[in-house]
Amino acid sequence: MGIFVFLFVFWKRLREDYSSEIIFNTAFYVLIGVLIGFLISLKFAPSASFWFAFVGATLGLGFAILRLRVKFYETFEALIISSFPWISFVFLSDSVTHSSLSSFLAFVVILIFVFISYYLDTHYKNFTWYKSGKIGFAGLSALGLFFIVRSILAIFTVNMLSFVGLRVEAIISGTAAFTCFVLLFNLGRTE
Repeated sequence: MGIFVFLFVFWKRLREDYSSEIIFNTAFYVLIGVLIGFLISLKFAPSASFWFAFVGATLGLGFAILRLRVKFYETFEALIISSFPWISFVFLSDSVTHSSLSSFLAFVVILIFVFISYYLDTHYKNFTWYKSGKIGFAGLSALGLFFIVRSILAIFTVNMLSFVGLRVEAIISGTAAFTCFVLLFNLGRTE
């Protein structure tokens, strides 16, 4: 179910700028990257499945950028915003299957990120401090906040699905958040 929502939202975000063929080829590369990353994690590091899937998705996106000439920030934002509902379904499924309260709370938090990204996407051009008005703000901001929340949860030792190890998770998530905000700073520069 989550994959279909991902595909629909991804297509909807990019349909005005790219043909359906390019959009779904890009989504295919991303999904293949997620699958390969997930399968590698199952073999070598099951607790790092989120990170392997994230790296796989990013590599799939990179392949699409090189091969199909899609724009980075625009497509990355579509990937981020369309991935939140998919991730929320993963946590919801885990909470139902294993009666996990922490997975259910993660589902709720991810839903909040869906609404945050929607709000940022509809209002970012009105922010006086974001002068460039370039697309990508909503996705990078929401993803940066997502990684900050993951880092804080890891610091306070909240155990949940997809955490590598609490100390390592805090460092990896913090670094990912910093990277998102550096990309956001670069995007926001006016020339």
